[in-house]
Amino acid sequence: MHETVSSIPADAVRGHWVTRYAPEWLKPYARLARWDRPIGWWLLLWPCWWSAALAAVNAGHPYPNPWHIFLFLVGAIAMRGAGCTYNDIVDREIDAGVERTKMRPIPSGAVSVRQALVFAILQSLTGLAVLLQFDLFTIALGAASLGVVAIYPFMKRITSWPQVVLGFAFNWGALMGWAAVFGRLDAAPVLLYLGGIAWTIGYDTIYAHQDRRDDAIIGVKSTARLFAQHSRAGIAAFYIVAVTLWAGAFWLAGVRWPGFAGLALASGHLAWQVATLDINDGKRCLMHFRSNRDFGWILFAGLLADAAISAWAP
Repeated sequence: MHETVSSIPADAVRGHWVTRYAPEWLKPYARLARWDRPIGWWLLLWPCWWSAALAAVNAGHPYPNPWHIFLFLVGAIAMRGAGCTYNDIVDREIDAGVERTKMRPIPSGAVSVRQALVFAILQSLTGLAVLLQFDLFTIALGAASLGVVAIYPFMKRITSWPQVVLGFAFNWGALMGWAAVFGRLDAAPVLLYLGGIAWTIGYDTIYAHQDRRDDAIIGVKSTARLFAQHSRAGIAAFYIVAVTLWAGAFWLAGVRWPGFAGLALASGHLAWQVATLDINDGKRCLMHFRSNRDFGWILFAGLLADAAISAWAP
């Protein structure tokens, strides 16, 4: 049976390969994993790659470890998919009452809870295979993130700050990239991690504004509802905190001018998000949310340039 336009998620990338080429049996699982919405795994990946690049600068390497870069990519896609599948299992009744999510595979009946659970396990095993490629310290550190991932779907029921818990989970890679190189943690990756949490609160508040009316009806809490008409100021404040913490991380890691130039350009991108945000325009909120992929590239490029230049500088 071919899908209808109404079964395609509103926030899916238009013309994505899942919609155009995936066999019908695979499409519901691809949508459980959000393969048609790659921004999620980009947001999970960026802290990993930033951390790997920051470690390269500190260690005097001309570039991050390519094997680590590949492993983080595979792990981000697998674990983002597993997390989304788990989230959809937990939130299936809530999703059925929200316009944007009511056609997700579980509430629409395209996939059963049992099938979704099996799929989540398979994706988690892929993530485990990736994690086992690292040293014991990094393996233990990665495993420690599972508790945060497990509780996140329940936070929107009990606190107006579920974005904080999402930040804890989505920025764990800021610790992992550094640990994979040095086998330990230092202050620089911790500041990178804390800055990532503030960044996540900002961008996910933007994202949550798409659903705030439905959320108010069904009782789901978020910073979008909490900040309401003061969201621009709230998002700006958390972005400023993020940039400040990242600047501290860069300084402690020995980053030079190329990395700070990248941070300055990336900060301009965040300022653009805040200045042009319209919380009453769902499509614009989605566009601004997705633009954080480009923000990540800017910050990463600055660190790559810094590593390359610093490795050969006297």
